[in-house]
Amino acid sequence: MIPLLRGWTAVQRTAANNVRLGITLTFVAGATNAGGFLAVGQYTSHMTGIVSSMADNLVMGQAYLALAGLASLLAFTSGAMTTAWMVNWALRRKLQSAYGRPLLLEAALLLLFGLFGSGIRFFAVLFVPLTVLVLCFIMGLQNAVITKISRAEIRTTHITGLVTDLGIELGKLSYINRLTRDNMVVANRKKLGLLAKLIGSFFVGGLLGALGFKTIGFVTTLPLSVLLLLLVWRPVLNDARNWIDPPPPDQG
Repeated sequence: MIPLLRGWTAVQRTAANNVRLGITLTFVAGATNAGGFLAVGQYTSHMTGIVSSMADNLVMGQAYLALAGLASLLAFTSGAMTTAWMVNWALRRKLQSAYGRPLLLEAALLLLFGLFGSGIRFFAVLFVPLTVLVLCFIMGLQNAVITKISRAEIRTTHITGLVTDLGIELGKLSYINRLTRDNMVVANRKKLGLLAKLIGSFFVGGLLGALGFKTIGFVTTLPLSVLLLLLVWRPVLNDARNWIDPPPPDQG
């Protein structure tokens, strides 16, 4: 399995690697989002719902809940900003792990969440709000990675846009071109297949994540961390080797 994962987070990209990475990260996002809901009672990838709840809470006079929503929004935004900083910093230094570094951070945060998640039950007042912010940060971090890699063609943490695009392509597919052969309405079957895979991957991830949290609890995040580490270990290791033993400079 490990040899097959080589290149998935490399700086030199292929369309196939983008799709494979997108499907994998969508699975991780679905599992984290659904499992996180069972842990803290809130979905953390759905910024549309969070912004709407902020407006509702302000109207209802619940300023504390509105501020909590704002904090979640800022955490998600901070995650995306962190990815941009990390990737651009590494690309300027021509590091092979430029796209893997944010995923390495995500793996560490998920590992931390899994190891210390039991404290949420005993110190809910303190740890639940903090956990929500960490999960929102993770969602923003991950979504920005694949968005940057694929040039905004693939997103992994929210499904609304994917389902909208799926509906558009299905509308084209079912359209009957009767009147003219010019400017025919034709569905992009390749895009249709990709959208179906991404949505299906998110659903399967959510199903397994919820099942895992229900049966074995926070340990469910550990396999997700290992999966992310498998994606990034090779370029990170190569950069570490080059830092310890730098290659000789080009002659001439």
